[in-house]
Amino acid sequence: TFILYYVNTNIIKFKMSLFLLLLCIDYKYIIIIGFQIEGRDKKMARYNIQNDFIFASFNTIGAELRSLKNKNGKEYMWCANPKYWGRVSPILFPFIGKTNNMHYKADGKKYPMTSHGFARDTEFSLLKHTDDEIWFFIESTEQTLNIYPYNFRLELGYKIHENTLEVLYNVINPSENKLPFSIGGHPAFVCPPNDEMKQNECYLKFDKFKNLKSSKISENGLFTKETIEIKTTSDGFLPITKELISLQTILLQGNQCNEISLCTKDKQPYITVSFNTPVVALWTPHGKDAPFFCIEPWYGVCDEDGFNGDINEKAFQNILNSKSVFKGGYKISVFDI
Repeated sequence: TFILYYVNTNIIKFKMSLFLLLLCIDYKYIIIIGFQIEGRDKKMARYNIQNDFIFASFNTIGAELRSLKNKNGKEYMWCANPKYWGRVSPILFPFIGKTNNMHYKADGKKYPMTSHGFARDTEFSLLKHTDDEIWFFIESTEQTLNIYPYNFRLELGYKIHENTLEVLYNVINPSENKLPFSIGGHPAFVCPPNDEMKQNECYLKFDKFKNLKSSKISENGLFTKETIEIKTTSDGFLPITKELISLQTILLQGNQCNEISLCTKDKQPYITVSFNTPVVALWTPHGKDAPFFCIEPWYGVCDEDGFNGDINEKAFQNILNSKSVFKGGYKISVFDI
């Protein structure tokens, strides 16, 4: 005789199936336990959009942009090599960066939260798909409410026009209560753009470059009140040096600029990211010689070092009224070199 127990649970980052098999052989009981785990490596749907200038590809996990190529097949996105960083362009929601001690407070209650929130590891559903535009969405569930006690709907869209990919956000508050959240992008671009260049020969180009100041990041990955001056050339170029990368994250708060380009050693832009966000971060792993560079437009920011306030009191926090919609996003333009 035997008894079979089966438990299946959907969790934000993975699905786990637990099998319990109780066997009775000659009045001796044997328990067999088995697990089946499906995570980021599980088979996922992939969708494409394209026009005469560019081609873009997306996964349903995180509705993540995985590839952006020009008409000649030149790839501009990082390849997600886990040796350096196993992602390409994750969506950051409903938090950006780290919270103090990996927890936050909402209405006096303490909740755990992983870095950059949970949306990047959640499977999105397809909402709309045409030749040059695609939309995905997720909604709050019983599981999300356990760690983020707010009802929401997040729609993430991509639209191409000539050589530009537009990333679009709709955050919808379906409830009667206010919805606090942060949202942003984390796209990683190839840098250097080809084998004929080295990363330290490349440049960043800022549209606004007077008095650029980066918030210093603490050992806990939180921003501090201390700032570091970012000095560009007289025409707004900043060489990507080891000293710059050693800062780990360049965090520009307070609408200091609206456009940043990655440029070749000849100072020719091959990627331009345009945005109207209050915060933008620049990052590549320190000490790894990783061949990519991230330009990250953020509507929000990580916690300040030592912050212990309510979620509504976070710096650059968005507070969405009942039955309202927040719209945002940024643009990526690619150029031949």
